Amino acid sequence: MEPLIKIENVRFAYPNEDEPEQVTEVLKGISLEFRRGELIAVLGHNGSGKSTLAKLLNAVLLPTEGSVLVDGMSTQKEELLFDIRQRVGMVFQNPDNQIVATIVEEDVAFALENMGVPQPEMRERVDEALKAVHMYEYRHHAPHQLSGGQKQRVAIAGIIAMRPDCIVLDEPTAMLDPHGRSEVLRTIKRLNREYGITVILITHEMDEAAQCRRVVVMDHGSVKMDDTPQNVFAQVAEMKQIGLDVPQVTELVDLLRQKGYDLDPHIISEEDCVAAIYDLFEKRRANGADS
Repeated sequence: MEPLIKIENVRFAYPNEDEPEQVTEVLKGISLEFRRGELIAVLGHNGSGKSTLAKLLNAVLLPTEGSVLVDGMSTQKEELLFDIRQRVGMVFQNPDNQIVATIVEEDVAFALENMGVPQPEMRERVDEALKAVHMYEYRHHAPHQLSGGQKQRVAIAGIIAMRPDCIVLDEPTAMLDPHGRSEVLRTIKRLNREYGITVILITHEMDEAAQCRRVVVMDHGSVKMDDTPQNVFAQVAEMKQIGLDVPQVTELVDLLRQKGYDLDPHIISEEDCVAAIYDLFEKRRANGADS
């Protein structure tokens, strides 16, 4: 099956503001494929190129070199932009910048009105999208009365109503408190699981990335790792060399391994960590070792 999004040898450079004849290369010949139904985290420190990559996926930016294909359509072809952006929706980190209406359901309907969706279908899509993010009961509220997490879920509903194949979220929890982050992450995972929407989550939160099924690690405009969270976070030294942390559970396991405890370096969840430590000490007790 052809990938939903195919990135081939993509380079991207911004012009230098002080010296326009010079450019700053942000992406350095990256190639990636994103398949339908995937839940992917893209990790990287500031300046790694991850947000630039996000904007290339639905033609907010165009590559300097190489190509980005969405369902076989090149983002370089202006006549295809409408179709591309219907397939790949974007959610940014500040929900206040995406909310344009004074009533929640009107905001979700905004893009559909621009698309010319008939009224009965629009009503159905708006209700379905708000229910998908558990915000239907707030449909008549003013967005400014909502919490940060609720606003972000309304912004996601606006994208869902367009019925995209893929949602790209560029650090959607960066401005939220822990409760808001948890709300949004639960919504993202449910959309992927229940609706089969491909989700590409741009994040700097290791614990968020650990809940995805694939992690792409970027550094200085290149892809350094592309694997399961278990395999990526097991490379603690390599991650720290890049300047990234690992989930707290993985950090604990690594410290215990350095002390000589035989634990699996691929552990990334608290439940698995507790179970592994319990099993380890049970074995030591059974063997009569000093625990």
